[in-house]
Amino acid sequence: MSIAPTPAGERSVSAVPAVTAPLVGADGSGHCLNGTEHDAVGGATRGAYGDAPRAGAGQRTIVALLAAVPVLAGGFAVVRLWSHGIGWLDLILASVMYLVTGLGVTVGFHRLLTHRSFRPSRWLKVVLAVAGTMAIQGSVISWVSQHRRHHVFSDRTGDPHSPVRPPGAGLVERARGLWHAHTGWLFRRNPVDAERWSADLLADKDIRLVSAMTPVVMAASLLIPFVVGWAATGTLVGGLLALLWAGLVRILLLHHATWSINSICHAFGRQPFRTRDQSRDVAALALVSFGESWHNAHHAFPNLARHGVGPGQIDMSAAVIRIFERLGWATDVCWPTPELLARRRVVPLSC
Repeated sequence: MSIAPTPAGERSVSAVPAVTAPLVGADGSGHCLNGTEHDAVGGATRGAYGDAPRAGAGQRTIVALLAAVPVLAGGFAVVRLWSHGIGWLDLILASVMYLVTGLGVTVGFHRLLTHRSFRPSRWLKVVLAVAGTMAIQGSVISWVSQHRRHHVFSDRTGDPHSPVRPPGAGLVERARGLWHAHTGWLFRRNPVDAERWSADLLADKDIRLVSAMTPVVMAASLLIPFVVGWAATGTLVGGLLALLWAGLVRILLLHHATWSINSICHAFGRQPFRTRDQSRDVAALALVSFGESWHNAHHAFPNLARHGVGPGQIDMSAAVIRIFERLGWATDVCWPTPELLARRRVVPLSC
């Protein structure tokens, strides 16, 4: 999961194997191919220590702003929270924006558009793509392309954001790996080859339009809380406070919840399923990540609509997909079965 810093149409210059159908069928419809994607690549985990070259100055500047401005806003928010607290309007608006944009990423960008865990109504597909774009993690086509690439080369050379370092690496080198997976990779040159990784999305005129509208949608993600705050309070200060909490602080929290899946969930936690990478389950992140932190289960069975497959494992994204299914908005949902899970289980599941 990532901010994808490169234009969606840019061709890759790295020497990676051609993948005609990453994670989905050749027509983008290969449904419920659970537990097969890693076997298609082969090779044991050997660490993605060959970090890509530094990106150009333009990309580094944009990424620095996207990463630093929310952090600075978060620092100011902490000071203001200590002295003035937070109003109910700002708290509710921030929570709603976090929920909508976060589920746009986890249900829309990830489980639907990357892994085809279910088939949505056309309007639902568009709504989820727009909501995910409002998270300010890059365009939908760029995000999906990088994430499909991550799965094919997970924790091996070619993975854009693996924290894995060479065997015997010291503490400093391991910390460097975590930084690279969490944020540092965004400052590296990781071109998006959408024709290779997301041909199905390029063929979808709705997704192409949402991707082309990325700057407008991102701007709306900040404008909406400002306008709501201003309209509700009738003051400019009210608008700016809503922008602070429901805009910048919300982006800060969601960014780092997303990035933690790349870093923490490939370094710490449990591995109840057999995979060829270092993906792990981290229960502590389940709530803020909407269930994405059951990451070992996800890498074992990428196309499942539910990642929290064990008893008591919180997975809000799966709960939302279940609601969509019952309302008739989602069909052909890939739900886990005991027989499927048993194929790769190595230790008992727990929450």
